[in-house]
Amino acid sequence: MRTHPVTTFSLALVLGATIGCQSSGPGPETITSIEIPRPAKLESFAEADRLRGSITPERAWWDLLHYDLHLRFDPETKNISGSNTIRFATLDSGRVMQIDLQEPLEITGAKFRDRELTLERNGNVHLIHFPWTLGAGVQDELVLTYEGIPTESENPPWSGGISWEKDDKGAPFIATTCQGIGASIWWPCKDHGYDEPNQGIDIHLSVPESLVAVSNGRLISKDFDPINKLDVFHWRVTHPINNYAVNANIGNYVSMDGVFEGEGGKLDLQYWVLPHQVEKATEQFKQGPMTLEAFEHWFGKYPFYEDGFKLVVVPYLGMEHQSSVTYGNGFKNGYRGRDLSGTGEGLLFDYIIIHETAHEWFGNNISHRDSGDMWIHEAFATYAENLYLEYHFSEKQAQDYVIGSWQKVRNEKPIIGPYGVNKTGSGDMYAKGAAILHTLRHSIHDTAKWRDILRGLNTKFWHSTVSTAKFEAYISEHAGYDYGPFFDQYLRTKEIPVLKYVATNGGVALWFENAVKGFHMPIGVTVNGMEMRLGVGQSPTEIALESPFESLGLNRNFYMTAEPYQAE
Repeated sequence: MRTHPVTTFSLALVLGATIGCQSSGPGPETITSIEIPRPAKLESFAEADRLRGSITPERAWWDLLHYDLHLRFDPETKNISGSNTIRFATLDSGRVMQIDLQEPLEITGAKFRDRELTLERNGNVHLIHFPWTLGAGVQDELVLTYEGIPTESENPPWSGGISWEKDDKGAPFIATTCQGIGASIWWPCKDHGYDEPNQGIDIHLSVPESLVAVSNGRLISKDFDPINKLDVFHWRVTHPINNYAVNANIGNYVSMDGVFEGEGGKLDLQYWVLPHQVEKATEQFKQGPMTLEAFEHWFGKYPFYEDGFKLVVVPYLGMEHQSSVTYGNGFKNGYRGRDLSGTGEGLLFDYIIIHETAHEWFGNNISHRDSGDMWIHEAFATYAENLYLEYHFSEKQAQDYVIGSWQKVRNEKPIIGPYGVNKTGSGDMYAKGAAILHTLRHSIHDTAKWRDILRGLNTKFWHSTVSTAKFEAYISEHAGYDYGPFFDQYLRTKEIPVLKYVATNGGVALWFENAVKGFHMPIGVTVNGMEMRLGVGQSPTEIALESPFESLGLNRNFYMTAEPYQAE
């Protein structure tokens, strides 16, 4: 069982009124708590899932330092070929290294200190055998060559692979996507979220000379390969980067440059678009600096000043590739021109610009260690949409938007998925995840403290990978309240707590049902027209009233239900 920092909190905390409270009163004699589902055992998943999703012994003994990726794209044959030099440091002694590359791509060579190494393949896993055992504390390099016709994405960005498209002028328009399926669908790597290259990645993309290749970080050079008549674009990322955030985009691009004056000084901006899109992009991408301004306010300094910030037009909806946010929302506000909240507020901003840029903080700066904790990426990025509205418009409009989005929640399974098998939890991590964070903010009931928590998360876990447990502990500690049962309820079950209430001789009693054992939290209610802040748990809390109880309303910013108690 996890432990949480606990700070004593009054069970019946009332703000703004002088009302007597008691911790006992009318109501059911016993309240049955719901059970937290047990996580699935690794043995219940296929070996391929375990090899892909766990920190295997062949991964654990070495630490990833840097990738140097060279890759050639052939639009005519849809073939790719290249190499990846992996710089690593040994944490322990080891002789067998796991490298991931998905079929039908093949590793054609593995070289270490000018020696060709043997390898054995088990599906998408390659075990590289060194000629001797490497001791702890060694830094070295492994050079891999590979080639083949990679998986073609059928529905990017939701299905991974390469999109070999044409733009509306008939020119090649190529892009990579690999969230979930993994970067090993198009290049060989250590394909697990827990280990990012501490020293970043160099990406060399060779393409036909009529095309431009755009990737993460900064463009270091553009050279010409006269033998193959290819242009070679060298991009460099200096910070750690999660594998799925590495991307390659190839097209008839032109760049539009700008500067954002932010908390970290001057941030270089680049917008890579097709020539006939310049006019629309000039107008729509004004939301780029607006987004950075809002999120620096809420989350702190943009995490990748040294690598710059880009919006890159692609032939699919968009993705959160680090320092290279991809965009395909048609230069429209909303989600492809639609308001996902049904309130009208979602048409005040371009969903892809705002949502995917939010991932620069939650997803790229702070990355989950295991796919089961994907909510850390998606809940915060979805919640950030209403923070953008609050910053640039109004708090009411922001609340309208996030509450309107709750209609999409299905509550079919928990948000946290099984660990160690590269599986995510419920798709509710988006809308319900935002609802959880919105509820948490209003439970804390202190905007300045909430902002400090959001900024503090990005400082505490700067450029690192984290688990949900660490997030929970940090939030509880800095909120000054044990939110452990709250996270158990909303992340590890699919049940929504029910606030029960019943009239008493002297007022009204309240308690939670349909909740995990020990569930408690501060909430906002209106009793007989008077707004109150109460700490409520699973034992009835009685509020004494000067006049007979008439009505109780739950503050709309809490994702739960309230209903009167009916004796059986």
